[in-house]
Amino acid sequence: MNQRILLSSIVTIGLLILVGCSPKAETTDGRPPNIIYILADDLGYGDLSSWGNTHFSTPHLDALNSSGMRFTQHYSGSTVCAPSRSCLMTGLHTGHTPIRGNKEIQPEGQEPLPDATLTLPEILKSKGYVTGAFGKWGLGFPGSEGDPLNQGFDEFYGYNCQRFAHNYYPYHLWHNDQRIELEENAGTSEGRYAPTLIQKETLAFIETNKDEPFFCFVPHVIPHAEMFAPEEYMERFRGKFLPESTYEGADEGHERYRAGGYGSQSEGHAAFAAMVTMLDDHVGQIVAKINELGLARNTLIIFSSDNGPHQEAGHDPAYFNSNGGLRGVKRDLYEGGIRVPMIASWPGVIEPDSQSDHQSAFWDVLPTVAEAAGVSAPEHVDGISFLPTLIGEGHQVEHEYLYWEFHERGGRQGIRKGDWKGVKYGINEVPNAPLELYNLSDDPRETTNLAAQHPEIVSELEALMKSANTPSSIEKFNFSPPSAN
Repeated sequence: MNQRILLSSIVTIGLLILVGCSPKAETTDGRPPNIIYILADDLGYGDLSSWGNTHFSTPHLDALNSSGMRFTQHYSGSTVCAPSRSCLMTGLHTGHTPIRGNKEIQPEGQEPLPDATLTLPEILKSKGYVTGAFGKWGLGFPGSEGDPLNQGFDEFYGYNCQRFAHNYYPYHLWHNDQRIELEENAGTSEGRYAPTLIQKETLAFIETNKDEPFFCFVPHVIPHAEMFAPEEYMERFRGKFLPESTYEGADEGHERYRAGGYGSQSEGHAAFAAMVTMLDDHVGQIVAKINELGLARNTLIIFSSDNGPHQEAGHDPAYFNSNGGLRGVKRDLYEGGIRVPMIASWPGVIEPDSQSDHQSAFWDVLPTVAEAAGVSAPEHVDGISFLPTLIGEGHQVEHEYLYWEFHERGGRQGIRKGDWKGVKYGINEVPNAPLELYNLSDDPRETTNLAAQHPEIVSELEALMKSANTPSSIEKFNFSPPSAN
């Protein structure tokens, strides 16, 4: 047994002991808690009004924030969609998780999670949970080993392919293994806005399974580009954020029209506000449904985002301060590309209006949810349960470090150890690219590279980066040439 597995085993055993002495984590009816995990798409650290947005309000998410705990130092699994979701589903960071990039499979879908992968829904099913996913998948084309139905979900409704999820009036969605044609969107028609359809199925799943423990995964597609929202939302913000942001995209007649290309938008600012407002309404509807069914004290709700804000199809993250003043956006490994809002609410268990600066990441969600459900997490995961922080009892184990890698844009690596943050860019071209070093306690915006002043810390972080990056069995997810940190 190697050192990493041994350490993980010790941590897991310790956390299982904590479950037995944490009565606050019990539900009112004695069954395991329902788990609802809502994942926004490309929502930035500063996009919620309770997290700094001054342009428009997000009252439902603000209420969720007030009802529970906000994590100020939580990180996404990656800086783009598919690998971030892979980290979430497997409890492994991008140096170990199977899917480490956005790789397309034609005609529809992405590189699939291998069949042998143990995922969060599979773990919960072993405890008797009903599992459903509603939104964007992106971890395996229809019918593949990575199809959500083959990775532990009892029900799926939404976009299998994240490329097709670029379009909000698609020609089809998927319900389990059935392709659902949206005739109202035929040609250039805009009759059915996909997030509305997906939300309806999300609420139906909660209603249907109210009498048994359920895991409801909601990987929302908003506010990912394209920048489209229904007119009822657009009219609320039209003309309020001038001068407007415009974008000329893939419209009728373009080869990528409704096949992954972003449609044109002359009101990008209004569209962004409209989209996030709709996302906020959907969160409010989920909370209202839980309250209506009397499930609030038996339900843990977690909200987060899959990476930092995008700057595509007419969205201007600088205008909205979407990254909360942090450096970088989506596809960066600076803080703005990977630090994301996270809110956890569980009435009667999590202290309302509380805050934590515990350093955590997507790979921690699997062991946290597993512990809350009373089931063992796999010993090999990189994640550490943050349930002790949520319930305010027991000893919270801290990470030695957090690690990310990104295989596009020349190859990038990032690491955080305590207050020290290391970033490498362009390692495919220059395997021994210099490490940039920042002290986040003094310089959260990563403005001053301290590498020259602290060579011993640079060496330590480079050694950790090298140990964290293990070769992937999927060759396309390896650095080329291999990183020589």
